[in-house]
Amino acid sequence: MSNFTYPVSIGSQSVELPVVSLNPELALALLITVDMGVEFMRRAGEELAQVLAPYEIDIVVTVATMGIPVAIEVTRALGLDQYVILHKTPKIHLADAVSEKVRSITTDADQRFLFDRARIPDVARKRVALVDDVISTGASTGAALRLLHGIGANVVAIGALVTEASLWTRSLGDDAQRVHALGSIPVFRPDGAGGFVEDWRG
Repeated sequence: MSNFTYPVSIGSQSVELPVVSLNPELALALLITVDMGVEFMRRAGEELAQVLAPYEIDIVVTVATMGIPVAIEVTRALGLDQYVILHKTPKIHLADAVSEKVRSITTDADQRFLFDRARIPDVARKRVALVDDVISTGASTGAALRLLHGIGANVVAIGALVTEASLWTRSLGDDAQRVHALGSIPVFRPDGAGGFVEDWRG
């Protein structure tokens, strides 16, 4: 683990995120939602829900695994009960899942989002908020949008705790205007002297 950290404001809360090398040319500030604590996630979820509330959300959808705490708290704060997860790991109930190929910045191989067909009625023709912990390259968000649109969901808003650099704005195209985040972080490049410099373009 790196000794470098990066300060970031996520809504009303401030945290120091560890900066970890992904490869010799790129490092990331890691936001691990399952390590952030219940109170942090509760407040972040409430604040993100406030931003999303004007869109009259029917149901929240997220991506496993780090998006799950976000979805739970946003769903709770919106006064809803149900949320839906796009899985990456095959489970017995996903044998006939709707799927979409995805490759994220933190994985070195193609994966697939898997959506339980039994949950299609929960999102089809519904006003959906797609939420996640971090939007980075936009690859995961784009794949999730394709899957949701394919099963008839009306994705009216996209929420994240933070966005990372700006590559996602180009990747998502017109859908980028639907993104609402509580904070933003850069990616990092080696400075040649054992440290890192911020890269906001990505």
